[in-house]
Amino acid sequence: MLDPQGLYAWEPKGLAVVDMALAQESAGLVMLYHFDGYIDAGEAGDQIVERLLDGLPGQVVASFDADRLVDYRARRPLLTFKKDRWAAYDQPKLEVRVLQDATGAPFLLLSGPEPDVEWERFAAAVQEIVERLGVRLSVNFHGIPMGVPHTRPVGITPHGTRTDLIPGHRSLFDEAQVPGSAEALVEYRLMEAGHDVLGVAAHVPHYVARSSYPDAALTALEAITAATGLVLPSAAHALRTEAHRTQTEIDRQIGEGDEELVALVRGLEHQYDAAAGATTRGNMIAEPAEIPTADEIGLEFERFLAEREGDG
Repeated sequence: MLDPQGLYAWEPKGLAVVDMALAQESAGLVMLYHFDGYIDAGEAGDQIVERLLDGLPGQVVASFDADRLVDYRARRPLLTFKKDRWAAYDQPKLEVRVLQDATGAPFLLLSGPEPDVEWERFAAAVQEIVERLGVRLSVNFHGIPMGVPHTRPVGITPHGTRTDLIPGHRSLFDEAQVPGSAEALVEYRLMEAGHDVLGVAAHVPHYVARSSYPDAALTALEAITAATGLVLPSAAHALRTEAHRTQTEIDRQIGEGDEELVALVRGLEHQYDAAAGATTRGNMIAEPAEIPTADEIGLEFERFLAEREGDG
């Protein structure tokens, strides 16, 4: 494997900001990370990244070489044409930024397009960055399609070495094989190297998985803040507002839809409530009941990914 340092470059000003923060935060910083592209039902992770970048002050600490990692013909960047010339280029950027939460506490955010190539070298580069920047906990987040109704609370599946930071949740299955992602490989390699990692997978109703679903993003964000102690009220408020609007629109569309769609939602509600042990809005897995098998979850997952690749 080639030297991972060839994939990224440090930004001196941002690096100085992190070093100053580390002088005050002896325990180390939290790094959130999410990549656009392959897996993210309901755009849960994308929405969180967008709110963080839009609403918080920050500075670039390290930049990855997009020319080495992104297949432009598979995901063509947008160019804007005005009248008689090209006026703008939406250049892919895969960066580590240092941001501040509402209390001024610093944290890191690694985001951008998912690398198409050199995953192992990229994962090794992220590990180098984690070690250089004194990261105490790396947290990734995304949505996964599930057979759940939008009329019930969004569930989450925590994974990684620090699932204890999100108590009250457990996996819905013992084992399943799904197509890989760079995000998952980074988690796997960081765990192998002995670093603390937490993954937050929000459950998105499969019938809205290809649309923006703010409820899932909000639930994932709340789990992240509870686990890390970060204070991110502006992002949460924006997502809560969007979630209310989206839920209203989904209910309207279902109310005007066909009987088959209504029957689907009602069936998922009954399944959810049976698994909770009551007809109240509770924990989806509070009591033993019929839930999707690992094979069924894997098939739903692969179907969602295949549809996304078809769109691309």
